[in-house]
Amino acid sequence: MRILVMNAGSSSLKGALWDVEGGPAPPQAPSEPLWTARVDWGRHPGSADVVIRARGAAEDKRAIAIESPRDAFGPVLDALPAGAIDVVGHRIVHGGARFSDSVRIEKEVRNQLAELAEFAPEHNQIEVAVIDAVTQHFGTSLTQIAVFDTSFHATMPEAAYVYPGPRDWLDSGIRRYGFHGISYSYTSRRAAAILKRDLASLKMVACHLGNGCSVCAIDGGRSVDTSMGFTPLEGLMMGTRSGSIDPGICIYLIRHRGYSAGDLDRVLNKESGLKGISGVSADMREIVAAREAGDRWATLAYDIFVHRLSSGVGAMAAILGGMDALVFTAGIGENCAPLRESVCERLAFLGTRLDRPANEGSPVDRDIAVPDSRIRVLVVATDEDWEIARECVRMRG
Repeated sequence: MRILVMNAGSSSLKGALWDVEGGPAPPQAPSEPLWTARVDWGRHPGSADVVIRARGAAEDKRAIAIESPRDAFGPVLDALPAGAIDVVGHRIVHGGARFSDSVRIEKEVRNQLAELAEFAPEHNQIEVAVIDAVTQHFGTSLTQIAVFDTSFHATMPEAAYVYPGPRDWLDSGIRRYGFHGISYSYTSRRAAAILKRDLASLKMVACHLGNGCSVCAIDGGRSVDTSMGFTPLEGLMMGTRSGSIDPGICIYLIRHRGYSAGDLDRVLNKESGLKGISGVSADMREIVAAREAGDRWATLAYDIFVHRLSSGVGAMAAILGGMDALVFTAGIGENCAPLRESVCERLAFLGTRLDRPANEGSPVDRDIAVPDSRIRVLVVATDEDWEIARECVRMRG
């Protein structure tokens, strides 16, 4: 089965093509894709950086002129290697209350996904545009499957997902959904394999730390709570997102500073977080470098990030009634050794003890705790694209 995965974000698109065996049991471990592509359109206005690589060949890197991200989708699809594709899997950030599991994309589903863009405008709009580009390129007969970041959290209990506002909020779909679920699904299963433990026996707190950041309490492979909520804005401090703040701040800014909904959206999603506090960057690598050089605001940004992440992990551990493993994943989680050390030092009272040499650099799929640590600490390289491919195999049966 040839599976094309299209993983669109707010500033990039990743594509990957696999040839895997079909059947009722999806493969557990990722194989090497036949072809990969990455497009970044957030770096330079009016252009996109495109990197395409076929298996066994050198990377093809180039910049293309674009007026909008949609202009980049066609060139990527045109670069696919020859051969029929059986199914296309799409990462969809927000499934809302309508979609609690993966679904085949028919016309009605596509329109419902477009309606959900108001919940995650930076993501769902782009993802629907990718679906349309694939339909235009291959025709309507090709099977396309939507795999939702929110699906993994459908197992959360009411106490975790209902907001303490008026009850009619829930009737209108205002509730906590959670995100990064595709990553958590892959990461939790991979962590159990690394520990040689049955996933059903494990309590773990997973930290997906990229430009967007969240933590998740996972009990026996099921999400029981997570830090993101109605939108990907709630929870931890992030690259450019504020995470949770006192809602009264928004009321104050509207009443006394003349803020509109658009102003709040821009400030909270684009001008806050690491970038807003440091004034340096949303990139943790640049924050750490500036901190080491003595920059006061970069140091404060780092300290707030550690404070809120430690608090989030502690809250998830309390929900679980203790944890067997703490898992770091995604760009920051996989590559920032100082951050992992800072957080584990804060959580030492729970029993996290790092093996410092093992923590250095960017360890891949490894337990980095000392042998007698009460809690195992793992770094897992997340693979959302492969998890989407597995879902396509499952859905095709």
